Amino acid sequence: MHFVNEGEVVLERAGADGSNAILQRTRRGFVSEASLGSSQYHCDAHVVTAATITQIPISSITSALAIDPMFSARWIDMLNREVRRLRMHCERLSLPKVQDRLTHLLATQGDSGRYAMGSGLKSIASELGVTHEALYRCVASLEKQGRLARQDGFLVLQPLGV
Repeated sequence: MHFVNEGEVVLERAGADGSNAILQRTRRGFVSEASLGSSQYHCDAHVVTAATITQIPISSITSALAIDPMFSARWIDMLNREVRRLRMHCERLSLPKVQDRLTHLLATQGDSGRYAMGSGLKSIASELGVTHEALYRCVASLEKQGRLARQDGFLVLQPLGV
């Protein structure tokens, strides 16, 4: 098991057509927690920006889950947050327009509309399930409308009417 202290790690799985699907993107938190009950990994982890990662033996986690009710409760809470995040991601992917997907990401995953670009717009495009060219056009259009700004490595959603 691994905990990303800083940086960005993605879990990817190769598709039948040779393309990679990003299954998880972690900027701070556990990565591969779904493998806790599995004897083998089903995807590959890739560090996409410089990262500090702590390796935790699975036996330590399973032992703590078995004997420490407070740890178990915190673990369940963390998994619940991850399920909610993944449901928002599914909701986002169901939106038909690139602009709708991007603004949903910034509103739901950003901090007051500020979303760290991490490893860049290409990575965000992949997360949104769109081509990077389509995302570049969308960002440029939103910037021109005054709805979006790039500030110090963040995409910042501007309130309407500002």
